[in-house]
Amino acid sequence: MIKFWGIKIAKVIAVFSVLIFSILMLKVISQYISLDKTVGFLAFKQQVVSNPYWMTFFYIHIFSITLCLLAGLTQFSPQFLRENRSLHRIIGKVYVYNILIINVPACFVLGLFSNGGLIGITGFLLQDILWAYFTIIAVLTIKKGNIIRHKNFMILSYAVTTTAITFRIIKNLFYNEQQHDYELFYGMNVWLALFINLLIAYYFLRKNFPYRPK
Repeated sequence: MIKFWGIKIAKVIAVFSVLIFSILMLKVISQYISLDKTVGFLAFKQQVVSNPYWMTFFYIHIFSITLCLLAGLTQFSPQFLRENRSLHRIIGKVYVYNILIINVPACFVLGLFSNGGLIGITGFLLQDILWAYFTIIAVLTIKKGNIIRHKNFMILSYAVTTTAITFRIIKNLFYNEQQHDYELFYGMNVWLALFINLLIAYYFLRKNFPYRPK
């Protein structure tokens, strides 16, 4: 019983955490509506802001990622799935198309010009590859009727999706301009965020939260 309620509480905390940080990300993203090339993250990317292709992919990613976060958030409630099967499929398609058609290509280009040197570039490209792989496998398995594997790979896919949140949490909590080299911290943070999220996803799967791997 204690384990059951512990899992329930963990689920509620996880959902509210993602929701809250998605809303905060909307606030961060709103600064880019002006298309000012000196605000926020763009202030650190002055060497590429004159590249129209990079800027296009940047805005595509920035203005679509929150929809991806919120769409994925609705997909893991058993009650929601039972009561809204048609809506689940629609939201699932929005999530998958958002990732595979919009964000994976955009993030691949952005990853090639990532901060953090070679460490950051390889970390972002690995995230992008895993993001595409987990999402594609989730789609293929549900087409074959394998619901358990579909759910497992959707969890892994969403773990990669939410690295954007984990990355910013780590940066806001631990980065100190006086003590850390920005490029090194940035690159290490890319890998750490991915590791933490995949570790949490693995723990959820192992503990049957919400699904035990096949």
